[in-house]
Amino acid sequence: MLITDETICAVSTASGMGAIAIIRLAGPDAISIADKVFRSPKEGKKLSAQRAGTFHYGTIFGTDGDIDEVIVSIYRAPHSFSGDDMIEIACHGSVVIQRAIMQALIANGARTARPGEFTQRAFANGKMDLSQAEAVADLIAAESEAARRVALSQMRGGLSNDLKKLRDELLQFCTLLELELDFSEEDVEFADRSELIALIDKIDKMVTSLANTFKTGNAIKNGIPVAIAGPTNAGKSTLLNALLGEERAIVSNIHGTTRDTIEDTIQIEGQTFRFIDTAGIRTTEDTIEQLGIDRTFNKINQAQIVLSVTDATLGQEHAVKSAQDVAGHMDLNSQKLIIVLNKSDLDNSVKEIPENLIKSCGATSYVAISANNGEIVQLQKEILKVSDLELSTDITIVTNARHFEALVRSHEAITRATEGLTSGLSGELVAMDIHDVLDSLASITGEVSSQDVLNNIFAHFCIGK
Repeated sequence: MLITDETICAVSTASGMGAIAIIRLAGPDAISIADKVFRSPKEGKKLSAQRAGTFHYGTIFGTDGDIDEVIVSIYRAPHSFSGDDMIEIACHGSVVIQRAIMQALIANGARTARPGEFTQRAFANGKMDLSQAEAVADLIAAESEAARRVALSQMRGGLSNDLKKLRDELLQFCTLLELELDFSEEDVEFADRSELIALIDKIDKMVTSLANTFKTGNAIKNGIPVAIAGPTNAGKSTLLNALLGEERAIVSNIHGTTRDTIEDTIQIEGQTFRFIDTAGIRTTEDTIEQLGIDRTFNKINQAQIVLSVTDATLGQEHAVKSAQDVAGHMDLNSQKLIIVLNKSDLDNSVKEIPENLIKSCGATSYVAISANNGEIVQLQKEILKVSDLELSTDITIVTNARHFEALVRSHEAITRATEGLTSGLSGELVAMDIHDVLDSLASITGEVSSQDVLNNIFAHFCIGK
């Protein structure tokens, strides 16, 4: 998508009917085109003669007469979202009205904007870098309070500022190496090699620290994966339905009813969790059921939190054995296991497990619930507690896979540079590795980006933004 000097227009509010709609017009002819379709109650009043940041009541008209009474907002370059002259028309939310105004604007020289074109113009006009532009899309798509906070921080330049610090440090490093190259015949060293190694080690720690936040960022953006696992007829599907507040999974007394995974998301205190109901774990000769159990093990391995659900009426030993079977498919160093004693409302049910037995399973805790009665509040609190999702306004969190991949490439190049320094490799070759780091970091902010990359990023934006 090449940036042109055309004037573009689009409906920027959600599609469909609403109380009001906003139609955005941006480009060098935005104000003059708006003048051709706008009539003020004050005779002779022209939008082109008005100050930026002002609002004007009037009527939008087309070839067939008046379309709607509107409020028009005026923005002048470079003080607008896209950096262009911009007009925003607030009209009534009828789809017919929106379409008629768009047709009037197009008839007078504008064209329909492509997905993300307003934001791409903001990037091209230096209003924001590429990571901030991507954060705009994340902010629009945010489905939880945590996702909103992270996207807003990035849109305001949180990641960009951290990357600028890294690049400044790297440029200092590279300058010293390249100065030495200029005086190679005199055998001059401008910096002690041990100091350079210490500097690049510091930079690597910063890059690694940012990359390590991606797991948290991905969980914020897409939901923390929570696998509901355990033997058949433990009440896993009933628990999923209770968590979601709807009949999402089929519940039956027949063993092996769930033969595939079922996923859905909910929010607990502003954080999104993605719950995955899995096939019951048992020995079976049914080929289809065994495929479901194999998928269960795969989902357990992928989850951040695993709920080992057991029928509490079958006793403490059964609960512990079930949890051990589930734990056998987990990495307990990076995943959290909670034992869930379901059906705890029944008289003969187990309602607690001794600490030593909890530890023997590798579990962090246990919770007694009744999924059938909807008594799951304590479980929700425990899930939130073990999620380890502590958001700090002082910490930049990477949520974008493209950014994570660029940070990984940076780390690999830094590793090569460190090895080159310690082995006495020529400064010219070490400088090449440092330039690779700089290019990888620059690709995040868009200082170095191909047109294909830009097109792919902005193509996923909504039209009107």
